[in-house]
Amino acid sequence: MSFLAKDLILSFETSCDETSVAVIENGDTILSNIVATQIKSHQRFGGVVPEVASRHHIEQITSCINDALTQAKVTYSDLSAVAVTYGPGLVGALLIGVTAAKAVAWAHHLPLIPVNHLAGHIYAARLVEPIEFPAMALVVSGGHTELVYMPKENRFEIIGETRDDAAGEAYDKIGRVLGINYPAGKQVDEMAHKGHDTFHFPRAMDQDDNFDFSFSGLKTAFINTVHHADQIHETLNKDDLAASFQQAVIDVLADKTKRALQDYPVKQLILGGGVAANKGLRNRLEKELQAFPKTSLELVPLSLCGDNAAMIGAAGEMLYRHRVFTNATLNADPSLEFEWIKEPATN
Repeated sequence: MSFLAKDLILSFETSCDETSVAVIENGDTILSNIVATQIKSHQRFGGVVPEVASRHHIEQITSCINDALTQAKVTYSDLSAVAVTYGPGLVGALLIGVTAAKAVAWAHHLPLIPVNHLAGHIYAARLVEPIEFPAMALVVSGGHTELVYMPKENRFEIIGETRDDAAGEAYDKIGRVLGINYPAGKQVDEMAHKGHDTFHFPRAMDQDDNFDFSFSGLKTAFINTVHHADQIHETLNKDDLAASFQQAVIDVLADKTKRALQDYPVKQLILGGGVAANKGLRNRLEKELQAFPKTSLELVPLSLCGDNAAMIGAAGEMLYRHRVFTNATLNADPSLEFEWIKEPATN
């Protein structure tokens, strides 16, 4: 197996409700990034239905492969390897991507690269700027909220994560109370910019001596406030509700991240994941990073914050160079996670 001057990775992402296939050149150039979304199918249920997601993946995966190769103007013989998300995510959805990737790799004698979905969210930043190490990532999505320390390439260590609801999950749940269709994050963000933090919802674990998060209590406080107002026939300003909720989320995320940067000096802070598209969070971190002149802030582009195969290809190419390969025994791992760090980089 030789490493070519031009590495072309065919990558697959089917961890939740997006069927995506991409071709990535040298880990930093997108030749194609096909995404077949399922949002309209799940909106009537108010969230992702795993069985429905899996069926859509089966229907879309073959056409996504063909479209990705066609748009990139390459054939299977041009490829260097195949990369695929194998976890975390919905087990049925993951299996569609894993099975398709294994079939392509076997049929065309290509190495198969197993990619952690969260590594993809982090390495989406590489499609804009090179990642400098040591680095830290704040990954905020519908299923995950984590602070990840990366002392070097291909090393991911969790220093903090949510103990209950992920931030994006909380957005969707309070969105239902506000009468917003799934996914609610973007509209809540827009409403928040029109309102004010008048309800002062709790900032759970904000002062705790760790880097973990908790958003379940915030969600419950929000829902109880709205339900109580309904019972006494009081009309609440929805923009103020959204602003108050979002301010609580952003305060905790920003405060924890600042403290992490103090304990783990890094060259870059990467913001990735679906909630990384939130304007309020992006603006807040830009302000906070002014206190860390030696740390640059890398914001994943809005077009790559959601689930997509381009980010899997970016991470996959890195793993390709490190010769991280697997075989036909690869299976979906819905509970896959990075290792936990044992001690701070500095005291």
